[in-house]
Amino acid sequence: MAGVLEFRRLFGTPLGNVREPVVRPFAPGAKIGVGKGWNPCHSSNLSNGSDHTGSLTHCATGELLIHNFLSDHLSTVEKDTNGEVLWVWCYPSTTATLRNLLLRKCCLTDENRLLHPFVYGQYRRTWFYITTVEVPDASVLKKVTHFSIVLTAKDFNPEKYAAFTRILCRMYLKHGSPVKMMESYIAVLTKGICQSEENGSFLSKDFDARKAYLAGSIKDIVSQFGMETVILHTALMLKKRIVVYHPKIEAVQEFTRTLPALVWHRQDWTILHSYVHLDADELEALQMCPGYVAGFVDLEVSNRSDLYDVFVNLADSEITIAPLAKEAMTMGKLHKEIGQLIVQSAEDPEKSDSQVIQDISLKTKEIFTNLAPFSEVSDDGEKRVLNYEALKQRRFPPATENFLYHLAAAEQMLKI
Repeated sequence: MAGVLEFRRLFGTPLGNVREPVVRPFAPGAKIGVGKGWNPCHSSNLSNGSDHTGSLTHCATGELLIHNFLSDHLSTVEKDTNGEVLWVWCYPSTTATLRNLLLRKCCLTDENRLLHPFVYGQYRRTWFYITTVEVPDASVLKKVTHFSIVLTAKDFNPEKYAAFTRILCRMYLKHGSPVKMMESYIAVLTKGICQSEENGSFLSKDFDARKAYLAGSIKDIVSQFGMETVILHTALMLKKRIVVYHPKIEAVQEFTRTLPALVWHRQDWTILHSYVHLDADELEALQMCPGYVAGFVDLEVSNRSDLYDVFVNLADSEITIAPLAKEAMTMGKLHKEIGQLIVQSAEDPEKSDSQVIQDISLKTKEIFTNLAPFSEVSDDGEKRVLNYEALKQRRFPPATENFLYHLAAAEQMLKI
């Protein structure tokens, strides 16, 4: 049953040494109120002695949250002193598939692995953000060594959700129950703000999406790969599949989040899958995407040529074009010009990353301007399509003609 607040024994096979969830009460003898007419905004309904059962369909606040924020959810995962990992609670609900995926992403399930304070990624158009902390000895969370706050949302904004989950972590460390966290979470969903003198304030509008898009450094990428950056630009222009490997997830996420900025005219970060495991369900979801930027920490991905057109070994600073993609990715004079522009702009100490992006974007606009004369209105009059004969008659160098043809294909400008 999908409820506004779900405290239930979740189904499914345990993952590793992850036990099926056991609900730890808020206080000794506490019972959880999830009954008809129950308002999740009132902590009195989560106090000792309340014993409500039934449906939540009459809860006005619950209806608002379920209908408007069904894709959003908040969960807590704990690791106890015995080394067992428990999915303690979630709000309002989640699926077994998503729960298992989030447990994979949560570093608490890794044996002898480093603690990752913050990770994020995307799965089937749902973004996940996970903040993990170590529990100090003085905390009210007895017998808990670490916990993760897991939040899902529909928008890409790592800085926004890192700030918010840090506040939620401080609340959980102080109170040891999800009540305060849930109240703040609902406040942010409904009002875009939560305020706490002890744990800090959060205002959604302080985190603009464009700032998230510009948070990475194009200059760092060019510093590492130089002229080879044009390979990444070409792959993105043609909506190819880019796989990035590095053993450290932080390096993978910083690099991959920046790549979509090379095609700023699209401002499309849905192509970003910054943290992917080689598990069947994740790979199935990934391969449904026509083009993507996918990050991995498992070097085995280098042997999965079915997953990429371009492979970036970030640790070794190597970029490889897959054999089947070489024809579409043939480089010529135009690509050399683009590469030189990118390098010269990025190496200019007077220019910021946003100015470099602007320079690349202007060059991209020029490319589309050059393509425009070879397009015509389609037979149904709905869009412009490529006139390939007109393109051939222009007698561009073979690599340029090839690139413009594949660019038209990526922009769905070919006649069917």
